[in-house]
Amino acid sequence: MGAEPRPPLLSVRNLKTYFSQDEGTVKAVDGVNLDLYPGATLGIVGESGCGKSVTARSILRIVDRPGRIVDGEIQFRRPAADGASGGAMVDLAKLASNGPEMRSIRGAEIALIFQEPMSSFSPVHSVGNQIIEAILLHQKISRREARDRAIEMLKRVGVSSPEERVDQLSNQLSGGLRQRAMIAMALSCHPTLLIADEPTTALDVTTQTQILELLRRLQREDGMAIMLITHDLGVVAEMATDVAVMYLGRVAEQAPVDAIFHAPRHPYTRALLRSIPRMRSRAGARLTPIAGAVPHPYDRPTGCPFHPRCADFLAGRCDREAPSLKPVGDQHAVSCFLYE
Repeated sequence: MGAEPRPPLLSVRNLKTYFSQDEGTVKAVDGVNLDLYPGATLGIVGESGCGKSVTARSILRIVDRPGRIVDGEIQFRRPAADGASGGAMVDLAKLASNGPEMRSIRGAEIALIFQEPMSSFSPVHSVGNQIIEAILLHQKISRREARDRAIEMLKRVGVSSPEERVDQLSNQLSGGLRQRAMIAMALSCHPTLLIADEPTTALDVTTQTQILELLRRLQREDGMAIMLITHDLGVVAEMATDVAVMYLGRVAEQAPVDAIFHAPRHPYTRALLRSIPRMRSRAGARLTPIAGAVPHPYDRPTGCPFHPRCADFLAGRCDREAPSLKPVGDQHAVSCFLYE
């Protein structure tokens, strides 16, 4: 008999997060389905404006107004009382965003590395003080113990002279050190899920490599799952075990990373891969851009959201009906009428 399928740590079903404004309703997340397993890394990719960051903020229940979750489930497996895995599932979408249960999960069991650490740290408080406050919010320890743990976390993420850096302001640190301090704060309470939203944005190539290697090492040591949001397919190939490709608020395709790169099914995924520069391409060769542009948020197309740009468009079907995410192989799902 085959082994039973492992249960997911996070299971998102039909998630919809809308922003109602005077001009109309922006469907930033419009029926997202995805699964993330313990210890795995799920890369979420897509063009700017496809709903990657809003999906992450919906999971953490920190969507800015007037945005709100209008439908769907966000099932998250909390650790058991003794700290072991395999605890009960809780639907985060049904919790009050500022209620005690959600506040106990946010930052402790699910942590977030923001896209830009310079704007995420307070400019008037020391980096160490902000890490200490994050620890004291979730741990019943003294301030002295929290400070010692903050120093230890800074040391663990590779910050030099942590005893001195802990009392410095964020603007006294380089971009790479600020990102390491942000990671230290995110991991200070040992979360089971880390959401990294463009963690290497605005960093030079050498620092990007160091940060990615740091995340891999910390994941091996702690066994946490990572949701990695990025538009860089090279980062996804290096880091992810599974990939979800998003387009206009929906998941177009989800599969193991090898299947995404070597056997992509959705026309949008294939178009994304064709647009990447390749090492072996001949000198002067032109890239293959994706036709058209992402539609305006207030003027979404009917049917499949990608059909106006799709080379495999089925007239009378793709422009009238929206496909749902369905399995097309082992651990491979695609939202496309071509595979019915």
